Amino acid sequence: MLKMFYFSGTGNARNVAQWMAAAWQSRGREAETIDIANPGPDAMRIGPDDEIGIASPTHGFNFPPITLRFIFGFPRAANSNRVYILNTRGSVRLFGLRIPGLSGVAQLLAAFAFLLKGYRVSGMRPVDLPSNWIALHPGLCDANIRAIYERGESKIRRFAGRLLDGGRDLRALWDLPQDLLIAPLALGYYFIGRFFFAKSFISSNACDACGACVKQCPVQAIKLVHGRPFWSYRCESCMRCVNLCPKRAIQTAHGFVVAVSVLFAAFMTAVAYPALQSIPVPDWPGAEWAAVAVRFTIESIVLVLVLFLSYRILHPGLRFRIIERLAVLTSLTHFGFWRRYRAPKREEGREKSD
Repeated sequence: MLKMFYFSGTGNARNVAQWMAAAWQSRGREAETIDIANPGPDAMRIGPDDEIGIASPTHGFNFPPITLRFIFGFPRAANSNRVYILNTRGSVRLFGLRIPGLSGVAQLLAAFAFLLKGYRVSGMRPVDLPSNWIALHPGLCDANIRAIYERGESKIRRFAGRLLDGGRDLRALWDLPQDLLIAPLALGYYFIGRFFFAKSFISSNACDACGACVKQCPVQAIKLVHGRPFWSYRCESCMRCVNLCPKRAIQTAHGFVVAVSVLFAAFMTAVAYPALQSIPVPDWPGAEWAAVAVRFTIESIVLVLVLFLSYRILHPGLRFRIIERLAVLTSLTHFGFWRRYRAPKREEGREKSD
């Protein structure tokens, strides 16, 4: 049996898992899809003939923490079981030109973990599907979504066919040079960047406290505080809440983030930088670069802490009309042209829109 595990914010990785399962079933083989966020009590029982698949989005050039924790906590292989790793990458189309995403260390870390547990890594495949990161860009139009999806599903069919024939497909290794090049960015996002983005979400007065975002959050990162959603540091920035809010009330507080960043930069320039520059650097080879890296790390951590404290002030302040309007009207996601994204749902072998 193929046990196809997936984590998905808005549906891309879920669809990849379903495509893989459908390929197995079309050959008369058993397959099931299992949500990592709610796997069930028997999902982790691995038999000697089971094949394992992992499908997950790429967040900050790595698998999100929920996927990494799941992989690192996975049981050892029962009989050198085959494992297939698929990471969805945010892709966009501009003027008919498809721009692929980047995997970073997502595939490499997962493959290394499974190898240590005794599995045979027989499939490694990045899958370019429509980017859902509404915090940075509007959702793609339907035509572009369909075009990217058709290409992605076609590649998965060929990938699954080679695996079902007993072969291997390690296509992800073709991207190894560029993935290693951006590995430091993955490290920075994991330890700093994801916490920064977690404190960029707010809700407008359109929010009626229905609790849909709280119930649907796959990592339980949202709670209602003062009748409004509050995002904790657990947030994975999977974009499910932003894209699926029935009132379109959830926004990315671009203006708030920019304001905090500008004020922080002004403080660092006027006060902190002169103090840091006064600290002597040892006369060792590479010491200057090490000092720069340490200073950058300290600055990034302090910036995130400042953003956390500012968010604690902003959230209760949203009860006041003037603060709420200022925060919302400086959020690009508030405007109608900033489309939301919903992955097509698979039904009876065909795709349909959510």
